[in-house]
Amino acid sequence: MAERVAIAGVEIVEVRISHLAYAPEIAQAMLRRQQASAVVAARSRIVDGAVGMVELALARLSERGIVDLDEERKAAMVSNLMVVLCGDQPASPVVNTGTLYS
Repeated sequence: MAERVAIAGVEIVEVRISHLAYAPEIAQAMLRRQQASAVVAARSRIVDGAVGMVELALARLSERGIVDLDEERKAAMVSNLMVVLCGDQPASPVVNTGTLYS
């Protein structure tokens, strides 16, 4: 900027930006990107917490001898807990009137 006005004999001592604006479509794209990053970071934290809770639940059930689960039932329990803990909607309870072993 100083080079451009030097021809006119003007000396620029200091320059400050007083206003900076993006075109609406650029601002909207930047906002969407920022929101997407925040959602991904939040989901990552939710999944990390859910994995820890599932590990803790399996460990406590095993160490206290509350229930002995085979690998298939552990997988089903892990799947169900992850869906409930990571889902957007509140869990809807289901009453099982049958047996797990049929």
